[in-house]
Parts: sequence; C-alpha cells; structure tokens
Amino acid sequence: MRTLNYLLLAVANPAKSAELYTKLLGVEPVENSPTFVLYVLPNGVKIGLWIKDEIEPAPKAAGGVEISFTEESKDAVLATYDAWRTLAKVVQEPTQMDFGFTFVVEDLDGHRLRPFVLADQPR
Repeated sequence: MRTLNYLLLAVANPAKSAELYTKLLGVEPVENSPTFVLYVLPNGVKIGLWIKDEIEPAPKAAGGVEISFTEESKDAVLATYDAWRTLAKVVQEPTQMDFGFTFVVEDLDGHRLRPFVLADQPR
C-alpha cells in the first residue's frame, strides 16, 4: 500500500518561503539550501519547498491545491488565525462551513493553507 507523506511546493524563493513556513508550522527545517527546504512535521508528514525554476517538468501555477491542518477546537482554529493572519495573506476569514469551522491563508506563491475543526455532523 502506498503512503501519502510528502507534499512538495514549487516556490520562487525557498529562503523567503522558509521564513514564513517556519513560523506557520512551528518547526525548523531539517534541510535548508538555496534551492530546497524540507520540513518534517511531528506526525511524520514532510513538506518540501523547491525552487520552481529547477523543477522538471515545470510546475503549473499554484492555487488549485490546499494543505489542510486539523485543529482540536474552534478556539484552536481562532488561535491559529490570530497567529497566522499577520504572516500570510488571509483569503477566507474564520467561518462556519458545512464541514466545520475554518479559515484560509495564502503563502507568497499562492499555495493555500486551511486549518479547520470538523463539525459535529459534517455534510
């Protein structure tokens, strides 16, 4: 069986993106070079930031995929929002949706990040 455990994001400037992701993720990268930065999250998921000019085949524009993070409660989502809203562009304010309570920010390259807490009875 295959295991999904690695997300690779094409970025214009890995060093600049790393400044943001280190704050958003709350962990330091395990690899950090001018063209590639790698984070390993506490649950084992890896997030790589690769300079888009060196990826083959060339990546398409960002924006069609979101990275989602589950939170323990609505208060936890709001606390994350308070921490992230000055770090990244808010594209959706905290709101109740059919699946749960959430908000969305974009990084410097347009990749979306969505923290949420699942509703008691999601649709």
